[in-house]
Amino acid sequence: MNAVRFVGGLSLMPKFLLQFEGAVIKEIAVKDEITVGRKPDNDVVIDNPAVSGHHCKIVRVDESFFVEDLNSTNGVFLNARKITKSGLQNNDVIGVAKHALKFIDDRPQEEPKPAAPAPKPSTADSTIMFSPQKQQELAAASTTAARKKPAMIRITKGVVDQPEYELKGRSTYIGKSSHVQIRIKGTGLFGSAPESAAMIANNQDGYFLIPVKEGYVKLNGRPVHQKERLKDGDVIQAGGTTLQFEDQPPG
Repeated sequence: MNAVRFVGGLSLMPKFLLQFEGAVIKEIAVKDEITVGRKPDNDVVIDNPAVSGHHCKIVRVDESFFVEDLNSTNGVFLNARKITKSGLQNNDVIGVAKHALKFIDDRPQEEPKPAAPAPKPSTADSTIMFSPQKQQELAAASTTAARKKPAMIRITKGVVDQPEYELKGRSTYIGKSSHVQIRIKGTGLFGSAPESAAMIANNQDGYFLIPVKEGYVKLNGRPVHQKERLKDGDVIQAGGTTLQFEDQPPG
């Protein structure tokens, strides 16, 4: 897996800044898994009695990152909110006792590329004639450009904020937290639901549903325990909210 982006010849790689009472004491490069805790076998060792031996871990799935509490005594906090497991976004702050890990992700968002402009006629009234092969190439190019438009999530039951969402970003989170992009309704008497239940990842290979709380979200009626590729018409059930994935070129 490669999370590096190059802009102007410079590499932009996500990183973590270890802070103590606001002061940066170490910069940590990303890798597939980073463990944080008091014991010396961790990748990030924090010598503080309030920190558990193995306090939390940060894992990478494709080009997205997640933090997970390892049953620590004093808990893990994301942006001052206690969590068990959650996805990470640029400038998120993971609280571990008096220390903090700030996530820095300067990678540019992948936006759909606009279709190339049509050639201008040589005069105001003339029309350029293309060979059949060129016509086929132009038709294929326009179709490809149309397919690169972002997919949609349509809420068919349990709307919280809005009825539909464009999946423009590299990652779109689903959950009950006010920090996610797609908010859902909980279930039961108290409307319980995970702060972050799942994420939709968008990369060059397509769209993928990745569970944050395994088994909570269902795809076409099946609990999701691992990364699943999404296709047009798929139905996602998250608590009291039902979502439909739509990925079709415009007609």
